[in-house]
Amino acid sequence: MPDIRTITPEETYTLRHTVLWPDKPLDYVRIDNDAKGYHYGAFLDDKLVAVISLFVDGETARFRKFATRPDRQRQGLGTALLNHVIAEARRLGARSIWCDARLDATDFYRRSGMEAVSEVFYKGTIPYARFSLTL
Repeated sequence: MPDIRTITPEETYTLRHTVLWPDKPLDYVRIDNDAKGYHYGAFLDDKLVAVISLFVDGETARFRKFATRPDRQRQGLGTALLNHVIAEARRLGARSIWCDARLDATDFYRRSGMEAVSEVFYKGTIPYARFSLTL
């Protein structure tokens, strides 16, 4: 299993960019409120292989920019990282957690107990749906 650690927002940018938005400039993957979030990385052999950012506002938490290196997907690393973030959201007082999920990843979120709570929408040409979980 991976070693999950707190990281800086800047440490998330390379994976966010290469996995999620490789055709956009690097600045595209920065979030205005990155400084207010909690950022986590999954490490294997001391190499960063997955990242996720958590934002908590009262009893509601949101995770964003969840990215795992393609050669490390489907190995349980993302599941471990998401479970860590769900536990952190609970610890920080959140009663629900949500994300905007790419439609090609919805089975992953469903396996984690999340449910679609919106119609399909697009960010650029990529279809998404909002997924949520009561904590």
